[in-house]
Amino acid sequence: MSSKSQLTYGERAKQHPNGVARKLFEIAESKKTNVVVSADLTTSKELLGLADELGPYIAVLKTHIDILDDFQPSVLQELKALAIKHNFLIFEDRKFVDIGNTVQKQYHGGALQISSWADIVNCTMLPGEGIVQALTETAERDDFPYKGERGLLILATMTSKGSLATGEYTKVSVECARKYSRFVIGFVASRTLGDIETDVAALDNEDFVMFTTGVNMASKGDKLGQQYQTPRSAVESGADFIIAGRGIYAVPNPVETAKLYRDEGWNAYLSRVGK
Repeated sequence: MSSKSQLTYGERAKQHPNGVARKLFEIAESKKTNVVVSADLTTSKELLGLADELGPYIAVLKTHIDILDDFQPSVLQELKALAIKHNFLIFEDRKFVDIGNTVQKQYHGGALQISSWADIVNCTMLPGEGIVQALTETAERDDFPYKGERGLLILATMTSKGSLATGEYTKVSVECARKYSRFVIGFVASRTLGDIETDVAALDNEDFVMFTTGVNMASKGDKLGQQYQTPRSAVESGADFIIAGRGIYAVPNPVETAKLYRDEGWNAYLSRVGK
């Protein structure tokens, strides 16, 4: 959802008040890619190998660190080094969904130390506004060492068949994004949210970034209820960044496939901004 969607990434980077969003747009502009690879892999070797191999062609690497069978803290340092090497951001798809006190500890503490290495995290609105408030307060604490370098996405809709992330749930997602825009940079959503009427007025310089999941050029879905769309259809529906997983990494040639997604997503973006 963004009234700025007709602007280029470079133009949005210059205007955006959030440092993480600015960096994200700058990466997209410089690398000419809006691809996010969902690296749903279960070994450190596979994860790091994919990050190194696809790093040049993506804007963001989306991780599920807790599914690694052989997790060691050292993998996080290696992942951060690859993000610097190839100039991409790391998005830990944690989908925080608990009371505020618990998510604060999960985000900035615990075994995974997520705040120390993930540029972007996300949450669901099932616990209510308190979850966004808690994460925002953590990121704004005087002793938070990554102030201004981290951002939150709200899971506003989902691509799975029968998802309950609709209606009032999506409305509350937009309201909380506006209320806590200092930390919330945007949404994970399957379509633009510009038609959502809320009790909280739109911000004067509103520019929420939209990430769309379930992007796949070769399939329309899977047996577990996932529903796919193409890079072009996702961007035409309002996506700023397209998230693809198995469609890229579970094919014989992930690099060439990532380039195809990059090119289709980028050309759709150029069409949207009139370039």
